[in-house]
Amino acid sequence: MEFLKLDVSKTFNFIAKDKIYALKDKAEKANTTLYDKSGKGNDFLGWVNLPSSITEEILSDIIKTADKIQKEVEIIVVIGIGGSYLGAKAVVEALSDTFAHLKGNSGKPIVLFAGQNIGEDYLSELLAVLDKKKYALVVISKSGTTTEPALAFRILKDHLEKKVGEVKAKDLIVAVTDQSKGALRTLATQKGYKTYVIPDDVGGRYSVLTPVGLVPLAIGGFDIRAMIEGAKSMEKLTGTATKFEDNPSAIYAATRYLLYKSGKKIEILANFENKLHFLAEWWKQLYGESEGKDGLGIFPGSVDFTADLHSMGQYIQEGERSLIETVISIKKTQYKLTVPKDADNLDKLNFLSGKNIDYINKMAELGTMLAHVDGNVPNIRIEIPEISAYYIGQLMYFFEKACGISGYLLGVNPFDQPGVEAYKSNMFALLEKPGFEKETEKIKARLQ
Repeated sequence: MEFLKLDVSKTFNFIAKDKIYALKDKAEKANTTLYDKSGKGNDFLGWVNLPSSITEEILSDIIKTADKIQKEVEIIVVIGIGGSYLGAKAVVEALSDTFAHLKGNSGKPIVLFAGQNIGEDYLSELLAVLDKKKYALVVISKSGTTTEPALAFRILKDHLEKKVGEVKAKDLIVAVTDQSKGALRTLATQKGYKTYVIPDDVGGRYSVLTPVGLVPLAIGGFDIRAMIEGAKSMEKLTGTATKFEDNPSAIYAATRYLLYKSGKKIEILANFENKLHFLAEWWKQLYGESEGKDGLGIFPGSVDFTADLHSMGQYIQEGERSLIETVISIKKTQYKLTVPKDADNLDKLNFLSGKNIDYINKMAELGTMLAHVDGNVPNIRIEIPEISAYYIGQLMYFFEKACGISGYLLGVNPFDQPGVEAYKSNMFALLEKPGFEKETEKIKARLQ
């Protein structure tokens, strides 16, 4: 099997190559800190050795549960938010047939999501679908009290129990939660749900290779073994035994760190394959929550090309020069499709006759890179051989490791997210949640 390839050469006009390699000692120290757990946030480093530590026992158990539920349902609703949602969503979208929902029964459940918003219309429309379908729930929450997923689970659990009865519903609900405490753990014990544990030492945005991601993906029929193997290969490649110059995660972290120091404050993750849209959404949470603190950090954004070249492309080409562009490139597509010749040639496209669609897409990718570099946007390119479970696992671990190194280079704790609590406190005060009486009084006075 191959490895992803990282190319930072199109940043050398903005930061000298030797300056990147001059960060060798700092980057290697940051990587070592992830392993010896001597840095900030060291209680949340269980993801570092996670791929190689996943046991056959847990894998077999997850797959057994998945096989059982697959035979019972047409839809699996995954309930979670943040890392409890985005990792699985990214993989589902990357590995699914784009039009599977229109092609009939494949023998595998369609994976839908809830609890990632508080949309009344969204939940109402979902319930209308579930009224007519056999479905199961995977609820993912360490505490069981996070507002968005807790609301969705209360509503969907009630719907399922009324539809099939409490006894049957028990066998159609899987809870991924804390090992011993929390509201969801208590409920799961009371009801007798099948449960899996969210490790205490793995934060949500790094949790896709724990049961948080593996359980819904397995039930959805995706190859979690291949995904883990891909991540395991990248874990080995980016370990402390690997020299800086051979460690793609370390080079990526060092390059973007120097670009940030040179004044580049926004990183755009671009893809030329629409299946990777939610991979970018997952990446945005990973880097946004990990680096965006203490008044520091690159702002992570994303674009889907070529569509966004007809919208955001103008800004990228000629807007404020505070951008970095990182492109995920796919070497080989799953299908082959060529352009037919047309006798009338009214669209003037006969010069493309006989050429593969992917060849045209690759030329769009190359042309875009050249244009953006000429427009003073440094370009980082990450190529994976194909979109498959193995290489998605590899890519996600690559980003996780680079994020940990990058956070330590920046001098922040890459594993906490104190700023996330600010909106919650205001929301609870506005909703007059018990225990927030003083906050409610203050915020009402503020709004008068």
